[in-house]
Amino acid sequence: MSEKKSSTHVVQVRRIYDEAQKSDGTRILVDRVWPRGVSKDKAELDDWVKDVAPSTELRKWYSHDPEKFDEFARRFREELKSDDAEQALEELRGLAQRGTLTLLTAAKRDDISQATMLAEILNDGKKTSGTKSSGKTTGTTKSGSKKSSSKDGE
Repeated sequence: MSEKKSSTHVVQVRRIYDEAQKSDGTRILVDRVWPRGVSKDKAELDDWVKDVAPSTELRKWYSHDPEKFDEFARRFREELKSDDAEQALEELRGLAQRGTLTLLTAAKRDDISQATMLAEILNDGKKTSGTKSSGKTTGTTKSGSKKSSSKDGE
């Protein structure tokens, strides 16, 4: 069977505090700040892409208040129009084309996080499926090769 690019890909969201799963595929941290209490070894990351994370100002204003989510989403989409963010989003799209992509966040409620918004964008605007409590998405996974273009945290 010849290998061809599939138009369907899986982009899922997990908390970085959850244990890594074989089905995660490529694991990318999409927070601007390194998560508390997680060692870089334990994180089992393939990359850390800060340029798709909300600005510090927006993150602090939002403070993961569910009442502010709609406005946060609007402002975050505006921030994603910057050159750095667009370039980072393209990098994530490329990874998603090659296999399962797991976006990691330290947010307590990943269902109202930037990671979930990014997953929806990368899944061509479709809402990510999953439970509200875990924010994990499900779907048929493919075994993709891991890319390690390690961006050192700083």
